[in-house]
Amino acid sequence: MAPASEITLNLQARSRVDLINVSEMVEDTLRDRHWSVYYSYHTTAGYLDPDAAAKFRHDSRQVTAYLRSVQRMFPPDAGYYHDRLQLRHELDEATRLQEPRNADAHLTYIACGLSNCVTYANPGVAPVFFVELDGVGPAGSRTRRTSIVGYDREVTIQRFPITVPVSGHLIDSVNLKDPQLGLFAQIQEAVRRLGLLHGRIDITLEPSEEHAGLTVNEYETLLMQYDLAEVLRNPLRFVAQRSRHMLEDPLAIPRKAKGYAKFDFVHLLNETLDTFQLSGTLVERLLSKFMAYPAARSLRMKRSLSLLVTADGRNDFGHIVEGTYQSPILIQWGRPDRQRRRLQVSVVTFE
Repeated sequence: MAPASEITLNLQARSRVDLINVSEMVEDTLRDRHWSVYYSYHTTAGYLDPDAAAKFRHDSRQVTAYLRSVQRMFPPDAGYYHDRLQLRHELDEATRLQEPRNADAHLTYIACGLSNCVTYANPGVAPVFFVELDGVGPAGSRTRRTSIVGYDREVTIQRFPITVPVSGHLIDSVNLKDPQLGLFAQIQEAVRRLGLLHGRIDITLEPSEEHAGLTVNEYETLLMQYDLAEVLRNPLRFVAQRSRHMLEDPLAIPRKAKGYAKFDFVHLLNETLDTFQLSGTLVERLLSKFMAYPAARSLRMKRSLSLLVTADGRNDFGHIVEGTYQSPILIQWGRPDRQRRRLQVSVVTFE
């Protein structure tokens, strides 16, 4: 059986929101492979999973309409602190001039349920779209990167459980890439020990875990530190900036706006509650209910995520593929029985 085939492409966006049919670019190369994994290195551009793509009949017009419907909830230049580049002290002046104001694209990516890593069957009779949400920035059209790995069959060669500590707050998010957790080091050690060259790491919430989801995106802190502080001073002020009739009719608060507060600002909320000794009180329960509802009902929050493993040519084992700003993130909108979440890691090899 032939080893897995890998192709890496550089894509040029034609507009800020763009759909690029990647499958037709690799059709000839991967024609004889049974499966293909598509990997995006970005947090504002990714892929729909096969089930979602089938729901839209793999039709670019239907996918575009879906994107536009979600984008209405996250309009550009809506006062996001992430976009106030003068506050981002980690950027030097030259970088700041090139940095896109793209908070809306990050939020749309999450709300649409886009993925960094998806698996499609070959030969594909329908297109596989690279979905671009931030393709044009201050410097013009942006170059994007994607890898496609073709293979004939996959075998799960190891499974192991992991436990992720979470706070006692109803709403929390955890960067699974945090070195203090040791999760990535544990997975990479398994890749080394098993001699995995081409494969996939699947991370899944245990079936008993409720009110939680997984995603891959940028674990940004600026949004947490400023926007949520505004919400805590006046919970309606944040949503009023994004909807005209919010103060007159609080019941009309857009669910996606509440989801934005829930996802991006959870840590500052938790810190504030701890500072004022409000954890576990009615105040926390009300705030948590205000922000948690959309996670279960509006956002396409997934219960699993995947990471690609490819050979680097320097070792007899592969490495976990990572985009510069990508982090796997666990999000919860309900308190577990204990201050921990249980996940299952599967190591899959391609043949």
